[in-house]
Amino acid sequence: MKLWWRKIAVVFITILTLGIYTPTNLLEVDADKRDDSNLSSSSDIETTSVIEETTQSYIAEDPREAYLEHLHKEAKELSLEKFGPRITDKVENEFAAVILPQMETLLANLVEHSEEYKDIAITEKPSEGYGERIFNVSNNNTNETLVKFHVRRENRPLEGHYFNFHYHLNEDRFQKHYHIGDIYWDKNTPPKWMA
Repeated sequence: MKLWWRKIAVVFITILTLGIYTPTNLLEVDADKRDDSNLSSSSDIETTSVIEETTQSYIAEDPREAYLEHLHKEAKELSLEKFGPRITDKVENEFAAVILPQMETLLANLVEHSEEYKDIAITEKPSEGYGERIFNVSNNNTNETLVKFHVRRENRPLEGHYFNFHYHLNEDRFQKHYHIGDIYWDKNTPPKWMA
């Protein structure tokens, strides 16, 4: 019990003394030597110009690029949600290196070729269990599904289990599989999606 009281005392003293002690190297030693406090040193001017340049670069950001970045982030989040924690731990790095860049390229093409870039949106959520759907991309203006991103579980004899990533396009009524890539799982059966 004494150990708990000691810990509580340490936390209490830490909270009470927070902000009371100020290191002397942070104080301006020659404050009284300055005649004019309005004069800026050259380092202050350099810092100000760097801050202004940084602020201008954020202001000048292309809204189409910002929206595309939002789509990329949402695609990654939904994909990892589809895998679930057990599968994500094993395949996340390979997914991010091989599969995700191709998904992002296709999303960029859709946004680039749309009349209004904000019409393109990720609509469907991942399916659970053994379903293939990761997410669908639709045109919000026409309520038309443009692309369906899927992942299929394959058991290849003498090789093991793979995850086959592909997509379907509206142009051919979602009949043809457009291959993105494969990720090897193991000889053992993978868990269900979102498990």
